[in-house]
Amino acid sequence: MTGYGVASTDIAGGKYTVEIKSLNSKFLELNLKLPKAYSEKEFFLRNECNRLIERGKATVSIINENSSVEAKSGAINHELLKFYYKELKQTATALGEDSSNLLSLTLGLPEVIKFDEAAISEEEWKSVLDVFYQAIQNFQNFRETEGKELEKDLILRIQNILAYLEEIEVHEPKRVPVFRERLDNYLKDAVGKEMVDYNRLEQELIYFVDKFDITEEKVRLRTHCSYFIQTLEQKDASGKKLGFISQEIGREVNTMGSKANDANIQKLVVGMKEELEKIKEQLLNVL
Repeated sequence: MTGYGVASTDIAGGKYTVEIKSLNSKFLELNLKLPKAYSEKEFFLRNECNRLIERGKATVSIINENSSVEAKSGAINHELLKFYYKELKQTATALGEDSSNLLSLTLGLPEVIKFDEAAISEEEWKSVLDVFYQAIQNFQNFRETEGKELEKDLILRIQNILAYLEEIEVHEPKRVPVFRERLDNYLKDAVGKEMVDYNRLEQELIYFVDKFDITEEKVRLRTHCSYFIQTLEQKDASGKKLGFISQEIGREVNTMGSKANDANIQKLVVGMKEELEKIKEQLLNVL
């Protein structure tokens, strides 16, 4: 589920910021970015994120903007510097290349300059944890605001499906007369008007009406749509449960399409499917 939350605080001359960003996903895909000093806290933070974020492709970052000289200073590994410099100079000589800037190049190699981050104190950790929970709360507030808009959109989609269903009911009674006329004309052309067995024609019409009747599908579709809205309005509405209901709606829509035998009804069924696809996309954003 999409969301964004950020919070920050000043601790011991530095600024700590916690930023949480999330995009749609069926499950929780967590990317946790922490300063080295917080490595031992990763397991705890990951569990808290699993519990509180629940779902989404989420990135949680804790940023330490420490302005103190001690935090920014680093120690030079002289032995490693000499080793790298010697190797690079030999290589440059062998290749006949310029070796005037080897020192600056060597200083940029791994582990030549090491920045030591001091272990965090319990007081500092408590302050950072407070900021973390504040960012989580801001993140959840963002989600709640978005959820209200999402609820309106989902209800609109269901209402659109029901509106298409009402239009289908307008065209539905017209199918039998059209089929009767089509079959009657075919028989007249094939065997002649005098040879048409109208008793058999009525039997075929009864078979058609029974085979292509969509009364049950209409009743079940209305029931599923009503249940969808009821579930959506519950406080503990689940995205997975709504997903299951949308699958049932899809089954009824597909069955109506297969039984339609009418161009106008088929067009309306396509409209229903478009609305249902939009619902399924949005449900990826529901916890």
